Amino acid sequence: IEPSRFDDQVVFASFDNHKRDDFKPYLLMSKDQGRSWKSIAGDLPERGTIYTIGQDGVDPDLLFVGTEFGVFFTRNGGRNWVQLSAGMPTIACRDLEIQRRENDLVVATFGRGIYILDDYSPLRNLEPATLEKDAVLFPVKPALIYHPGTPIGSSGKGHQGDSFYLAPNPPYGAIITYYLPQGLQTLEGQRRKADKEKFQNDEPVFYPTWDELRAEDREIDPAIILTIRDAQDHVVRRFTGPDGKGFHRVAWDLRYPDTGPVELNRGEPSTPWEDIPAGPYAMPGSYSVTLAKRVRGTETTLAGPVNFRTKLLGNNALQTDDFGASLAFQQEAAELSRAVQGAARTIRDAESRLDHIRQAINDTPALDRSLLAEVDRLQNALADMRVVLHGDRTISRRSEPVTPGICSRVSRVMWGTREITTAPTDTQRRSLAIAAGQFGPLLEELRQLVEQDLAALESTLEKAGAPYTPGRIPVWRK
Repeated sequence: IEPSRFDDQVVFASFDNHKRDDFKPYLLMSKDQGRSWKSIAGDLPERGTIYTIGQDGVDPDLLFVGTEFGVFFTRNGGRNWVQLSAGMPTIACRDLEIQRRENDLVVATFGRGIYILDDYSPLRNLEPATLEKDAVLFPVKPALIYHPGTPIGSSGKGHQGDSFYLAPNPPYGAIITYYLPQGLQTLEGQRRKADKEKFQNDEPVFYPTWDELRAEDREIDPAIILTIRDAQDHVVRRFTGPDGKGFHRVAWDLRYPDTGPVELNRGEPSTPWEDIPAGPYAMPGSYSVTLAKRVRGTETTLAGPVNFRTKLLGNNALQTDDFGASLAFQQEAAELSRAVQGAARTIRDAESRLDHIRQAINDTPALDRSLLAEVDRLQNALADMRVVLHGDRTISRRSEPVTPGICSRVSRVMWGTREITTAPTDTQRRSLAIAAGQFGPLLEELRQLVEQDLAALESTLEKAGAPYTPGRIPVWRK
């Protein structure tokens, strides 16, 4: 028995009659304190004993029931019911509890532990007309900016072992919920679906043409794009979300994108102490999110914008009165880090090109062997740049102290400011200034070496008909 949260005349009751071999869902409502009752079982499955019922704290017509085969909800007071799965197994749900502050639905199962549906408030906005749209983007709760703690020393279970029980926390950041009435399909998926329907209707199915197969092979998979904009309509972040049919939930981590080198196969961290690269925290304030789809090179807005706010949690021991100044410093550091990491990769690529050139000179009789001296000069110049960037490893490998390189100074600043919302220290400011002063001349020297000296050497190899080496386009004349 569950009394209504809104009307003292209304009460709900569910009955379990399975011991009499009766598995029907008995769910009743009274509007006169129990003097009369009517069934609100609606279209619940005929077999599925009801064990518990819960009512939303905002919408009186939003009800939840725990049954023998899972959790169901209704938006219209019991006329129609929809099963809530969201990864939950088919299991008897013996008790429900609603955490009204966070709008969480807590479900106690028989033998499979407790499941929590975080923030079910989007269900309050479900209407038949709403679900007929191209897509639905639900309201976004205000998001708190803070640094998630790691009480056991690292993320997840850390070093506690697999038997250590630990349920995951809700995702950090602004939680974005959306609904797609139909999933995005590739050309191949559309063709296979059409062929299946033809086969079921006893219609002829023809093999696709070469042009159709070529288009399928070259197609980039469709994607759902979520775009975050600030109050000035500047794009702050853009990321992809699930593109299948149904409800989906993603989180923006309240940060700008990472400025490090692009990694095509970057996945989840391989160790508990490894962090996912990310930019600085975005300013507290007003933001909006839009939902779009990108299909065969065309991006179409589906829903939004939906406005939401972010704010600092405010539990820092050290507070800052000027978050904007702190953000400006972090963005300055991120921009320098982007250029420094790019230069380091350029040096590595140039060294590889020179290694290939050295071998090509040795393999080409028509080339003057004196070109090896130019290769030596360029490789030594790159080695000197490495010392400025990374420190003198000839000394550090022998356990002697060395002056920090540019990369070390910048990475320490980036690491030291990555998880803070307070002002940077004077040491961090000086380190960034020293690194910036050293990096300017080095970058110009590197550009001269790669764009002129190395390019000229590769041109000489091409004219002599040397074997291909990475970084140059071959010349061929009839």
